[in-house]
Amino acid sequence: MEKVKLTTLTTKGGCGCKIGPSDLREVLHQLPKQTHDPNLLVGLDTGDDAGVYQLTDDLAIVQTVDFFTPIVDDPYDFGRIAAANAMSDVYAMGGEPITALNIVAFPIFSLDKAILTEILRGASDKLKEAGCHLVGGHSIDDQEPKFGLAVTGTIHPARVKTNAGAKHGDKLILTKPIGVGISTTSLKNNQLTEPEITRVTEVMATLNKEAAEVMNNYNVHACTDVTGFGLLGHLTEMATESHQAITVKQADVPVLPRVRELAENGNIPGGSKNNLKHVKSSVHFDARFDEIDQLILADAVTSGGLLMSVHERDALSILESLKLKGMDARIIGDVTDGTPGHIYVQG
Repeated sequence: MEKVKLTTLTTKGGCGCKIGPSDLREVLHQLPKQTHDPNLLVGLDTGDDAGVYQLTDDLAIVQTVDFFTPIVDDPYDFGRIAAANAMSDVYAMGGEPITALNIVAFPIFSLDKAILTEILRGASDKLKEAGCHLVGGHSIDDQEPKFGLAVTGTIHPARVKTNAGAKHGDKLILTKPIGVGISTTSLKNNQLTEPEITRVTEVMATLNKEAAEVMNNYNVHACTDVTGFGLLGHLTEMATESHQAITVKQADVPVLPRVRELAENGNIPGGSKNNLKHVKSSVHFDARFDEIDQLILADAVTSGGLLMSVHERDALSILESLKLKGMDARIIGDVTDGTPGHIYVQG
C-alpha cells in the first residue's frame, strides 16, 4: 500500500470542522417549516445530535450522519474514528445503532486503492464492535478524501435523551478528555510524539457504547456528545435548550496531555477559534483565564465523550460505574443560578 500522509491531502483552509451553530441556524431558518407530524419526536427545531421518529408505541428510530476529511494519517485508524464518531450521536440520544451506510469521497485515480480499503476496513471493524450492520453506501471521485457514515439506531420513545432537560442542581459528567482538535492539528504539523498520536487516536476511536449503557441505567436528565462545537459550544446548547445556567470548573475538565503547550506553539484549528467567537457573548470566564485557556475549552473535538446532566444523588454512582469501565470520566460542573443559556467558568 502506498505510504501517504493523509492529513496533508486537505485543501488549504479546509479542516473538516462543523459549520458554527449560529451560522447553521441562520441557514435552517430560511427553509420552509415542515408539516407537523406527532411521530417526529426530535427534528430540526432543536440543536440535538440526531433525529428521532416514532414507529410504534414501543419503538422509535434514531437517524444521524457525519463525515469529514482525514485527521490522522493511518487510513485504518481514520476509518475507525469516523465510524465511532458517526455512531456517537445515536449513543448520545440513548439509542443503539443497528445499521449504517458509508459515505465516501476519494481520489480514486491518484491514490492507491488500498488506502480506501483500509479506511473501510477500519470502519467495518468498529461497526462490528458496536453490533451495527453495514448495509450499503455511496461513493464519489473527489480530489480530497472524505469519509463518514449515515447511521440508524433504535430506542424506546420514552427513553430518548436530548440536550434539553438539564435541571437546577444537576451535576455535569464528561466521559472523555478534550483537546482533540489541538492535538490533531499538532499531528498534522509534526509536533506530536508517537505515544501522543496513539493516545489521541484511541480517545477518538473509542465507542460511547459503554458510556451510553451506563447512562441508560439511570434517570439522566439531558445528554449530548462533545464534538465539533467544542465543550463550551455543547454546554451552551444544553443550557439554552434547558433554560438553565451552567457553572464549569476548569480544573476538573479532563484534557489530553501537553495541550496547552501545543496550543501556545500555534497548533489551534480554525474551528476552535470560531467556536470561541460564537459562544463568547454567553460565556463568562474568571479574570485569571487567558485566551489559550478559553480556546482549549472551545476546542473542536472529533468523536468526543458524552456530556450528561444528572441528578446530584446519582452523580457519584454514575461516575464510579464509568470509571469501572476504564473511562477517564469526571464531574466538571453544575446546573446553577445565573442567566439561562449562559456558562460561568471557574478555576
